[in-house]
Amino acid sequence: MPQLAPTPEAPEATATAADPEARVAPADAVTVEEFDTTTSAERAAAEAAPAPAGEALLGKTVASLGDPTLGGFWLETPLVDSTRQGRIESAAGKSVNVELRPIDGAASAGSRISLAALRLLEVPLTDLPELSVYGG
Repeated sequence: MPQLAPTPEAPEATATAADPEARVAPADAVTVEEFDTTTSAERAAAEAAPAPAGEALLGKTVASLGDPTLGGFWLETPLVDSTRQGRIESAAGKSVNVELRPIDGAASAGSRISLAALRLLEVPLTDLPELSVYGG
């Protein structure tokens, strides 16, 4: 059974793909570190500063862990109708830059978040955090 307890720092990804979304976890992945194929440089870039000018709150959503084998920083949400860059913020004020990906459902429906983004928010992997979703 996969161990999904967050740890402070994952080892560097061994994948050669430059795009973190192109990397998939190894078939024999068991730990969070093995599933999270992002590098420390990618994690640093995804950590968001306070809201930039022109950014608007798209809404709030409750998010669950999405497919842990898909790399990158993303949120699948019904709050957008096309893929675009955005930012998510936890109730504790932690913020992450992500790719917002549309999914079917009412705006009040839940969302799915990448493992890497959830870890940067420092939210336990089994929680269902309410997130504020921002976009330009």
